[in-house]
Amino acid sequence: MPSLIDIRRRIRAVKSTQQITKAMKMVAASKLRRAQERVLNARPYAREMQRVLAELATRVDPSAHPLLGQRDLAAPGSRTMLVVVSADKGLCGSFNTNIIKAASNLIVSSAGRPIVLGLVGRKGRDFYKRRGFEIAFEQVGIFQTLKYADAQHIGRTAVEEFTSGRVDVVQLVYNEFKSVIQQRVVVEQLLPIARAEVTSDEATAQIDYLYEPAPQDIFNQLLPRYIETLVYRALLESNAAFFAAQMTAMDTATKNASEMISQLTLYMNKVRQAAITREIIEVVSGAEAL
Repeated sequence: MPSLIDIRRRIRAVKSTQQITKAMKMVAASKLRRAQERVLNARPYAREMQRVLAELATRVDPSAHPLLGQRDLAAPGSRTMLVVVSADKGLCGSFNTNIIKAASNLIVSSAGRPIVLGLVGRKGRDFYKRRGFEIAFEQVGIFQTLKYADAQHIGRTAVEEFTSGRVDVVQLVYNEFKSVIQQRVVVEQLLPIARAEVTSDEATAQIDYLYEPAPQDIFNQLLPRYIETLVYRALLESNAAFFAAQMTAMDTATKNASEMISQLTLYMNKVRQAAITREIIEVVSGAEAL
């Protein structure tokens, strides 16, 4: 049976841990508020741009721009790039585990097709680097001061890999922020630009666009920016989802610490009461002996 001193030490250690988890929860909550505002501001623009470009891709010749060209993924030697967006830190529940699991499932289901990884975040980088996967690029430490320039760098790298022919499709894997207690893993095709699904009624009612200036000039400016916007939105979603997951995890840890403190306090009282009872019995036994 542990002594009272050992139990008191353990209670003090749990209380110290509880203070840390409570502070981390408050910090994550304050950062989540700012990250959530950035996500909500970026979503309308990114979604509308995605809708317009998907419809545009169905109305133009795929040879009009290299980013529109669909390639045969069943052809020998075709390669896929996965851009995996994880977090730089832990203590966030299953946030990083879900991302790594989703990306690993895509790798397993690729049926032997070569996979190239683009890794954003230290946790994903450490996991896949130890396992010897081919890595095209890596970005760590960007979530502390997340800027549009970070998305530009990732987007340009993906475009360069695709247009050079080193990869035939680029997919983006990230956690989408749904609510404080819910995050959803999203697998999104980044390149080539996906085409909108058109029904038979919509196909007959399709109209063409009038371009000013030339379509090639518009595509050269708009399509790379579209890729950067998608990447930037994914980074914002992942950042907000991380803080939500961390806040939830730290809240659960704080509650578990409170329960542990209550159990240890109850156990300490039982041990102390047993010691007092034993001392009383010894005193009474000694008095009767005299």
